[in-house]
Amino acid sequence: MASRSSDAVGARGWGLAVFAVFAFFASSAPSAQAPDRARTEALARRATERLQVLQHEADRLAAEERSLLNDVKKLEIERQIRGEEVKRLDADTAKLRAELDDTVARMNTLEQSSKSETPQLRARLVEIYKLGQARYLRLLLSTPDLRRLGQSTRTVAALARLDRERIASHARTLDELKKTRQALEERQTQLAALRAAAQKASLAAQRAAQAKNDLIRDIDSKRDLNAQLAGELQTAQQKVQGALHDLASGGGATAESASLPLRPFRGDLEWPVAGTVARRFGRGAAANGMEIAALEGAEARAVHDGVVAFAGSFSGFGNLVILDHGSQTFSLYGDLLDIAVKKGDRIDQGRRLGTVGPTSSGVSGLYFELRVDGQPVDPLQWLRKR
Repeated sequence: MASRSSDAVGARGWGLAVFAVFAFFASSAPSAQAPDRARTEALARRATERLQVLQHEADRLAAEERSLLNDVKKLEIERQIRGEEVKRLDADTAKLRAELDDTVARMNTLEQSSKSETPQLRARLVEIYKLGQARYLRLLLSTPDLRRLGQSTRTVAALARLDRERIASHARTLDELKKTRQALEERQTQLAALRAAAQKASLAAQRAAQAKNDLIRDIDSKRDLNAQLAGELQTAQQKVQGALHDLASGGGATAESASLPLRPFRGDLEWPVAGTVARRFGRGAAANGMEIAALEGAEARAVHDGVVAFAGSFSGFGNLVILDHGSQTFSLYGDLLDIAVKKGDRIDQGRRLGTVGPTSSGVSGLYFELRVDGQPVDPLQWLRKR
């Protein structure tokens, strides 16, 4: 056992390569016995049950895809609405910008006018108020015609009033323009915030639609695979029905004609032994499979129908059973304490293959591996969840 433990990691690496060559060049197994009616009926029931599961899965995927397509349509409408909102806000912003530019231009013009006129106006007013009544007295004394005294007085008063009103009007207009400018700038800020929010919502809807389209593509792939697997299983089911017909009519039925492919049972295979995962696929010595911790002497059973391609001791695997499920799919059961089958045996799903023995690490457990299209796959994706 010590020497086996020391070379287990390396042996599993090259051992599987030897197995691939072995499986390819191995001599054909002895002819299997024709399945009896009970076994063939069990296969037919299993095929029917699995087809129902695949159909249920196809219906679920179709419903999920329809829901996603509806969501995508809603998101596209939302994105278009937000896009139109951005366009409208851009138009409002452009109009507002023009108004603001016009207001600023008017303010600049008024300020320039005020700069040139206000000093003179203010100077006249200051002069008038500084001189007070004396100003008027001097004006009266300088008037040669007393009859025009009233007219002159009114003229001076009118000029002073006009000067004051002109200065006040400039101030009021400038103040109104400043308020208008402030209101326009505040509105511009609001429009910018609204545009940013609309743009953000549009991008969010676009990203959400893209994510859902990605999910739809993934569902399409799953639906295609589901249809392919269902087709394979239906073909196998027809062969099983043909075998049943031959049995009923007294004819012969071959083992090959009464078998089911492994692929359609992905995610529905029974566990090969009752236990817990000690080492997952892709890690350490179990890189191509998994190790299941179990009590020594626990029964190891076939996860699917097949033919025993190998049964015996194999370096790095201890006692090993390899089942051929057809179409380059295999299941491997290593570290067995004993083997209960022999090469060439036709094995039904659930049949006892042997018992659990010690692994290379010294604890009891089963090494289990699945190969599809000749390549190792993660067994946990194929075994029934528990």
